[in-house]
Formats: sequence, structure tokens, C-alpha cells
Amino acid sequence: MFHSFFPKPKVFFPSAVIWAIFAVMLWYIFGDNIGSALGFTITPAGAPPKVGVSIFWSSDFIWFYLYFAIAVAIFAGFWAVAAPHPWQRWSVVGSAMILFTVYFQVQVSIAINNWNGPFGDLIQAAVSKSRPVAATEFYSQFVVFLEIAFLAVAVSVVTRFFISHYIFRWRIAMTDFYMSHWPKLRIIEGASQRVQEDTMRFATTVESLGVSLISSVMTLIAFTPLLVRLSENVKELPLVGAIPYPLVIAAIFWSLFGTVLLAVVGVKLPGLEFRNQRVEAAYRKELVYGEDHADRAELQTMKTLFGAVRRNYFKYYFHYVYFNIARYFYINLDTIFSVAVLVPSFVAGTISLGMLNQISGAFGQVTSSLQYLANSWTTIVELLSIHKRLKAFEAAIDDEPLPAIDQRYIAKQEHD
Repeated sequence: MFHSFFPKPKVFFPSAVIWAIFAVMLWYIFGDNIGSALGFTITPAGAPPKVGVSIFWSSDFIWFYLYFAIAVAIFAGFWAVAAPHPWQRWSVVGSAMILFTVYFQVQVSIAINNWNGPFGDLIQAAVSKSRPVAATEFYSQFVVFLEIAFLAVAVSVVTRFFISHYIFRWRIAMTDFYMSHWPKLRIIEGASQRVQEDTMRFATTVESLGVSLISSVMTLIAFTPLLVRLSENVKELPLVGAIPYPLVIAAIFWSLFGTVLLAVVGVKLPGLEFRNQRVEAAYRKELVYGEDHADRAELQTMKTLFGAVRRNYFKYYFHYVYFNIARYFYINLDTIFSVAVLVPSFVAGTISLGMLNQISGAFGQVTSSLQYLANSWTTIVELLSIHKRLKAFEAAIDDEPLPAIDQRYIAKQEHD
């Protein structure tokens, strides 16, 4: 699954994490000083945030683009020399490109959140009649928003196109690897499906979960300082009272609650999903044989196989009932939680409408990042099932013992 696309995965992935941590620390500790020494104009810490699309080609951002490119070039160059791999332009450089676009999309979210502040204050001024507000002020704010949105759309379209090719290249790499070992693999139950379908599903799901994880981490890094700054205007929380950094504490508590809740109630789902794929594959396999052989896919055999499919799906549906109760309960409460924690601040009158918009946006981004497992649980269930199937598939390549269900299938084929 990974060896076919990445150079030495057991070393590559830890080295990527270590290099990323080092690059981030270097950026936060020395980035401003190095940028200033190179002639870039660096915005001082604590300065009011800039609003508008122009921030994406400001001196600060151009310096970061250059820094990121240098860090990627060093890392990719090392692996090109240390462990040449036929797919490393896609697996190494391509992954770095996806990482950059995730960062860019997080910055778009920050730009929109910064825009929410003055726009909300403009609405409050117009409604409260605290100052004269002309219609042109609203239209100019709409233009600022549209500029950011159009740039975000353009980047998203290009990113989606690139990721589609990235995923398919990974599928090609896995397919070539498995087909080179086809004589060993052809006897495994559902071998054709695993090569034709599971490879694409695995690459797509890993990419999706990986991008979501990276996006969550970057969003957390970007929005937590903003939430800390906004906490200065929120003095206390309902039931709890005054505590340091109340918005950050509330976000962490709420996210951990949802993650633990859904992980506990959904613990049985991966195994059931894996079993579903097994019984479906056995049922489909017999139908395929029945197309070419009159003595296969007999009525009683198909009733037995479909009975296994039915029983497993009914059990699957039952366990999803209480999982969905917990999930939808949490999702619905999530929509009002960020407002509920601000009730004491509403009563005290310490926040404006624009600040409310910024707090809600930042709080939502931070909690969503911390809720990665909760939001991705059903996808993780699917990935675990696919991984089990492909891992058992690869056991035949390495001459390792197959799972019991595969051994029974091979014994049946040999007997027939």
C-alpha cells in the first residue's frame, strides 16, 4: 500500500514529521529575523490584522512561500539521493504541494474571519444608528469578501484537479505492485476486487483523512492564538465562572467530550464494516462464477451466502442506531455551544456584534480541528476495513500466514 508509492515508508513518514516540526520551529523562532535580513517587510507582532485579498501577496506571505519552497527542496533532494523511487516526484513533492494548499486554505479562513469583524461592526452601527452608514460601505465590504472568495475558489479548483491525479498515480503504483505478484494473489478471495477497487478506495480515503488531519493541525495552530486574544473580552463561562483563557478551555472541553463519546459508541463499527466487505465479496464471487459455469451459483448456495450478507447488515444497522443517536445529538448541540458560552458576556455587554462573529468563527475552527476523530470516524471505519483487506492480501506476497477466513476460502477452492 505504501511501499509502492513512497520511498522506505517506515523511515520516510517519521522523517517527514521530524523535518516539518523542525521547519515550523525554525520559522517561528527565527523566521522574522531571517526574512528581515533578506529584505522582506515583516509585520510586527500584535499589529491589527490586515483585511483583504492583498495579504496573500504581501511581503510576509511571499517570504513564507520562499521559505516553504526551500524546506521542501531540501527534504525532496535528500530522499532523491538517499532512496531513489520511481514515484517520488508525486509522493514527495506532490504531498508537499497538497500540504501547501491546505495551509493556503487555512489562511483564507483567517482572512474571512478577519473580514467578519469590521463587517459585523458595520451592521451594528447601521442598526443601532450610532453613526451614519452609507450603502456604499456595505458594497465595498462585499467586494472585499468576493475578492477573497474568488481567489479561494480558483485555488480549490486547481487543488482538486491536482489531488485527483495524485490519487490516481497512487492507485497506478499499487496496481503495478500487486499485478507483479499476481500468481500469488489470484487465489485470494476477492483478489480482482482488491486490485481493481480497494486500491482506489484506499488511496482516496488516506488522502482525504491525511488532508483533514493536516488541515486540523494547521487550523488549530492558526486560530488558537486568535481565540486567546478574543478571550480577553470574555471574562467568565456559564456554571464555571471566571477562568484563564475561557474560550480556549471551553473549546478543548467540548471537543474532547465529542471525540470520546463517538469513539466509545462506535468502537464495534470497524469490525462490522470489514465483515460486510467479506460477505459481500463471497456473494459476488459466486455470482461471477455462475455467469460462466452452470453448476455454480445454485439457489441454496446463494441463499446461504445472501443470508450471511443480510445478517451482517442488520447487525451493522443496529449498531449504527445508537452511534447516530450520539453523533446527531452532539452535532445539534454543537451549533449552539459557542453562543451558550458567551451568555455572561452578552449580559455584561463586553462584546460587539463584529466581535461575536469573530469569536464564533474562531471557536468553530478550533473545535472543528479538535473534533478530527469525531468528524472523521465513519471514514476511519471504512479505511480500517480496506486496510485489513489489503493487509491480508499482501500477506500472500510475503509468504505470511493468511487470516483464517482467507485460508478457509483457499481450502474450499482447492477442494472444488
